[in-house]
Amino acid sequence: MRKHLYNRRQALFTVTKGAFAGPTVVLGLHRARADNRPTSEVGVVEGRPTAAEEVGNNVLQAGGNAIDACVATGLVAGVVAPHQCGIGGYGGHMTIARADTRKITSIDFNSMAPAAARPDMYPIEKNGVVRGNVHYHGWLAAGVPGTMAGLQLALDLYGTRSFGELVQPAIRFARDGFVVGAGLAGAVRRAVPQFARDPASSQLLLRDGQPLDASAIYRNPELAAMLETLATRNSVDSFYRGDIAQQIAQGFAGGGGLVNAEDMAAYRAKEVKPLALPWREFTIHTAPLTAGGMTTLEALSILKALGSKHEPNDPAQTHARLEILRVAWKDRLSLFGDPQHVDVPVERLLSEEYAKEVASRVGQAVQTREPLSIVANQRPQGGTVHFSAADRHGNMVALTMTHGAGFGARVTVPGLGLILGHGMSRFDPRPDHPNSPGPRKRPLHNMCPTIVSNEGTAVLALGGSGGRKIPNALFEVLAQYVGRDASMAEAVAAPRLHTEGTLNTTLDAPAPDSHLRYLKQIGYQIRRGNSAVVAAVSHDANTGRCLGVSR
Repeated sequence: MRKHLYNRRQALFTVTKGAFAGPTVVLGLHRARADNRPTSEVGVVEGRPTAAEEVGNNVLQAGGNAIDACVATGLVAGVVAPHQCGIGGYGGHMTIARADTRKITSIDFNSMAPAAARPDMYPIEKNGVVRGNVHYHGWLAAGVPGTMAGLQLALDLYGTRSFGELVQPAIRFARDGFVVGAGLAGAVRRAVPQFARDPASSQLLLRDGQPLDASAIYRNPELAAMLETLATRNSVDSFYRGDIAQQIAQGFAGGGGLVNAEDMAAYRAKEVKPLALPWREFTIHTAPLTAGGMTTLEALSILKALGSKHEPNDPAQTHARLEILRVAWKDRLSLFGDPQHVDVPVERLLSEEYAKEVASRVGQAVQTREPLSIVANQRPQGGTVHFSAADRHGNMVALTMTHGAGFGARVTVPGLGLILGHGMSRFDPRPDHPNSPGPRKRPLHNMCPTIVSNEGTAVLALGGSGGRKIPNALFEVLAQYVGRDASMAEAVAAPRLHTEGTLNTTLDAPAPDSHLRYLKQIGYQIRRGNSAVVAAVSHDANTGRCLGVSR
């Protein structure tokens, strides 16, 4: 039985106050920041978009806990950032630390392939490209959307507010609208060819065939009506097993997709045990496969075995981190899949023996100033939003959710205003790959919501947005925070690099030019570019103060 501190009407007023200012509200740009921001004794939500972040912070101010705040935040993000995530988003993962029991757990709400999915369902051209990109855009790109089930499960298990209360700000944004802004307008413009082929998307996001202007007001009244129905029922169950599920299934059937009512009814978000890596007095806890944290932990275990000082200004150590990430990505791209359907050697890859073996190879490569011989593929992936939260009690949450790339599958369920993510694109289209599509399989993704504990007490929650850049960005921040004892702000501000196993490497702006020249001399193809955006929060058990930073 949930305990409410005040009545429903008071709660709704407090949650929505300051989060919505009528149809002329502009969603502010969330600038990268890694400075020391004011701390809070109430708690803090850190992430983007800022409109969603503000709603979450209002929930904390109203007495809700970190789980309540993240659920409200995620629901608003699903409305105001429809190009990055959504109410029909393909899903994500959440990692939660309970202050009272010191339990750290994860919620898996990744998309699930329909029962009709097959390993060879996508036709591959001779150049390895899927014919017509049907795995990326269109109804065949969408699996069962998991976002709503995940948020509901987290709330049922660990929240203190009701779904009906926390969904109210999202309803207001969908019904009353908001100024589109440059980012969303640009994403719509890039998706026009697909939207033009999908009548419901065209009606929602185009005006006379033209993309929404940055100054336009975006409203989604059909989505608002659906959310109001779920609010009245105080549950998302009918989204999966009821009239709304039937309407979603009809949308798939009308568009030529494979998801049916039985697939919707079979879907469940799951509470799962996080992967954990002890290092010094810390333990790093991250969402398990099919999430991306396995790659981050494997790389950190190798770095730990290497025993270096992790100095960010030493180009040789930058080379070492690069080689470590290349090995981790090779393993990811060749071995990983849904562990419920394929055998993934998780224990071996996280073992001290394997870490020492790879560390020895990395040490030799750094000494000879040569890249390791690794063959891997690289493909662009974007999207996602991430929020980290801490409350006054010491509960902490890391929540990452996504559509995939811009607007996901770029199709909309008629009558519901429900834009669908393209979770099926995260499968490998090669039939013999561990991550190939299959009946009721969940695809690999890059999200890795993570919590760090110190001698059993959660002290840091973090995650990232930015597709395939996320696991590497988390590796870089955690290498500083755990391996080098940097502060949270210092760790988030430190230089980062990105690789997916090939010789193509990206260094972000804080990385010194000397490191770029050093790696070029070794043989890497180096360029400057952005890392994933990492949002982190800390909680000081001694003072009760919470701090959020992001970059």
